[in-house]
Amino acid sequence: MNKVFLMGRLTRDPEIRYGNDNKPVARYSIAVDRRYKDQNGNYPTDFFNLTSFGNTASFVEKYLRKGTKIVVEGELRNNNYEKDGKTVYSDQIIANSVEFAESKNAQGGGDYSNAPSNAPTGDAGDGFNAIEDATEENLPFI
Repeated sequence: MNKVFLMGRLTRDPEIRYGNDNKPVARYSIAVDRRYKDQNGNYPTDFFNLTSFGNTASFVEKYLRKGTKIVVEGELRNNNYEKDGKTVYSDQIIANSVEFAESKNAQGGGDYSNAPSNAPTGDAGDGFNAIEDATEENLPFI
């Protein structure tokens, strides 16, 4: 099984190109904070390059901009090529599914009026459902 899930913010606007079949290819990168603080009290950040194809690339092109917080589901690919007689290995993340990770209000009021949404509206009116924090009393598997 090869699944990657990432949540982070775009570090730059996506770069869109079209292949020989005229289908879009989106290349972009996100910054993902680690879940712990270092000795200086900062969260270390990892940067990942992503590639999307077809409909996902069209979504990326139309709705995502630098600073947008997203959740990505994809797969990790290992590529290799020859350079100066040596094999060079590189990893690539193919983003198969991309979703917004925060409301447009939290992002600074971007124009997402045409953005697809299948999430019901939450009580706060921000497009997210309110979910109570998990405790031992309300988790069925503890």
